[in-house]
Order: sequence, then structure tokens, then C-alpha cells
Amino acid sequence: QVQLVESGGGLVQPGGSLRLSCAASGFDFNSYMMGWFRQAPGKERELVAHIGSGGGGTWYKDSVKGRFTVSRDNAKNMVYLQMNSLKFEDTAVYYCFAFGLPKWGQGTQVTVSS
Repeated sequence: QVQLVESGGGLVQPGGSLRLSCAASGFDFNSYMMGWFRQAPGKERELVAHIGSGGGGTWYKDSVKGRFTVSRDNAKNMVYLQMNSLKFEDTAVYYCFAFGLPKWGQGTQVTVSS
């Protein structure tokens, strides 16, 4: 079955960095565009970044451009989100997603606080 397991979240001060990881299994990972979504308390889940199946074709939400980098390792079935210069408003639960598959992982909490 499809599984997406996010990790790497935590508590970080403004301006800090975190690297999120997502381990995918149960589907042909190399064939799917992958994305990172986030959901802040009281807000809808939003797309933050995505990456094409071959590693190209990246896209970023305007508010994270220049600060976040999405990447993937198709040999390891992993997708990553490097987050730099974190801001208070980046606080949310972050989820990875395989476009076309109706499956969410448990997410990983990112809290930016001083």
C-alpha cells in the first residue's frame, strides 16, 4: 500500500533552517510528481512546492521562493524540503504528497518560535 512518512520537523528560531524528508513506498515513485503541502492551525492546507518525476520542473509558493528548496532521490524513494531563513509564518504541519494518489502521511510539525 502507498505510504508516505515525513520526518525532520522541529522547533527552530526565526532565521533557522530545517530539512524535511519524506520516505515513499508502495508505488512507482519515479513516475510521480511529488509535492510538499503545509497546514497551519485554523487554515487550509496549501501547496508549498512540487518537483517533477525526474527531478526537474520545480515550483514554489511565492512566500517561500529563495528560502525553500525541494529535491528528490529516485534511487532511495525520498523527497526533501530544505527550509532556510524560516519565519514565524512557516509554522505548520508539513506533508508530502504524490500527485494522483489519494494518500497523505502523518505530517511533521515545524514550529518557528523565539
